Amino acid sequence: MKKYDVIIIGAGPAGIITGVTAKKQYYGKSILMIREEEKGLVPCGIPYIFHNLNSVSKNVMGPKPFIDLGGDVITDPVVEVNIKDKTLKVQSGDNFSFDKLIFATGSKAVIASFIPGFDLKNTFYIRKSYNYIDNLFNELQGKKNIVVVGGGFIGAEMAEQLSMHPDKKVSLVESEDLCFSKAFSHDLSVIATEELKKSNVNVYTSTSVEEILGENGIVTGVQLNNKNKIKADAVIFAIGYKPNTELAKKAGLTMNRIGAIIVDNYGHTAEKDIYAVGDCSQTLGFLTGRCDNIMLASTATAEARVLGYNLFGIRIKNSLIGTIGIFSTEINGLAMAAAGVNEKSALVANIEFITAQFSAVDRHPGTIKDASPLTTKLYVSPSDGTILGGEVWGGKSSGEIINTIGLAIQEELTVYEVISFQIGTHPLLTSAPTMPVFIKAAELALSKIQALSK
Repeated sequence: MKKYDVIIIGAGPAGIITGVTAKKQYYGKSILMIREEEKGLVPCGIPYIFHNLNSVSKNVMGPKPFIDLGGDVITDPVVEVNIKDKTLKVQSGDNFSFDKLIFATGSKAVIASFIPGFDLKNTFYIRKSYNYIDNLFNELQGKKNIVVVGGGFIGAEMAEQLSMHPDKKVSLVESEDLCFSKAFSHDLSVIATEELKKSNVNVYTSTSVEEILGENGIVTGVQLNNKNKIKADAVIFAIGYKPNTELAKKAGLTMNRIGAIIVDNYGHTAEKDIYAVGDCSQTLGFLTGRCDNIMLASTATAEARVLGYNLFGIRIKNSLIGTIGIFSTEINGLAMAAAGVNEKSALVANIEFITAQFSAVDRHPGTIKDASPLTTKLYVSPSDGTILGGEVWGGKSSGEIINTIGLAIQEELTVYEVISFQIGTHPLLTSAPTMPVFIKAAELALSKIQALSK
C-alpha cells in the first residue's frame, strides 16, 4: 500500500488550487490527487461550449500546474475512505494510505425526480463532467426545439448560447417572477430577463413544469402549470447544484443542513487531519454568519489557497470574513455583476441599508468607438457607511469593477474611505477620472448619510 503525506479527492478548481498551493509551500511533501475522469472542464465555461467555443475540448481544465510541481495524479474514483485507519480504496481495487486527506469533491446537479417524465430519453443536465458534456454537445447538434428549465446563471447562459444557432428554437422556463433573482436585485433581474428575451430566447417566468411529455420513452414536449405545452426535442434541467458528499457521509463526516461538510475557518473538519474545500464544504454568509448555499469556483479557489498555505500549520491568517457571493454574467452583450447584499437578502436578514446609483460610460470621452454605458449601485450601512453590497452593469469592465467592490466589502471599507480611493484612468480603458462610477456612487451614498443625520 503506497502512502502519501496528502491525498486530495477531486481535481476541480478547489482540488487543483489546493494541490498547487500546498506543493509550493511544502515542496518536499508527497501529494496525490485522485480524479474521476481524465479530462476536466472549466465549470463556468460550460454554456459557452455550445456556441461561442463550439467545442468541448476548448474548455478543458486539468492539473498540469500541480503535476509540474511534482504532484501525482491518478484517474480512479475513490469508493471508500477509512478515517480511523487513514486509508482509502479506489475503484480498481488499489488502496492508499495518507497522513492528511482533503475532500474536494465539488457539487453535482440536482435531479428533477419530482417531475413526471424526468427520466425520459433526451432529458439532460449541465453536469461538470467532460464525458457527459461531450455527449450532450453531440446530442444537441440535431435537436431543433430545446427547453431549458431554470433561469439562474447556468440555465440562462445555456439558453442564450443555444439560441444563437439559427436552426434552433429555445425556450426557458423559470418558476420565479424573474431570471437571476437569487443573485441579482429586483431591478437588475428585470434588466437581465429583458436582455435574455432580446437574445431570441422564449422566456416563461412565474411558470413551472408539471410534466415532461414523451412518446415511446422519448421526450416530445413540456407541460406547463398554466396548461400550455411547449414542443421539445430535448429538455435541459438547470435547477441548481448540491454538495457532492456521499463519500464523506459514508466515511462519517458531519454535514450541515444542506448536506455540505462542516469545516472551520481553515478547512478542518471535526476529524483530525481531514479537510474539505470548495462546493462540498460549508460556507457562511459574510454578514450574518449563517449557513448559505453559494457555490462558485472563485470562492472555492479562495478557500483552497487558504487551505494550501496552512495545511501543515497556520502560516497566514484567513481574512475571509465569510462568503460574499460575487457573481457576473453577460447576456446579449450586456455585462451584469453583483456582490454581497441587495434588497432581497437584506430584507431576509433584517439589515438596514441605503442605496446609491451612478451612471456614466466606460471610456472617455464617451464618443470613443467602443464606449459602453456603465452603472454602479451600492448598498451601504446608514449608520457607519460600510459597503454591504453592490451591482454593476454595462460594458465588460463590470466584471472587474465588481471585484473591486467585493474587496471593499471583504475589507469592510466605508464610503468615507472610498472617496479618497486613488485610481488610474485611460481614455481607451476606463471611465473619465471625473466620473469613476464606484467612487461617484459612494459620494452619493455619503450625501444620503449626511442628510439622515441632519
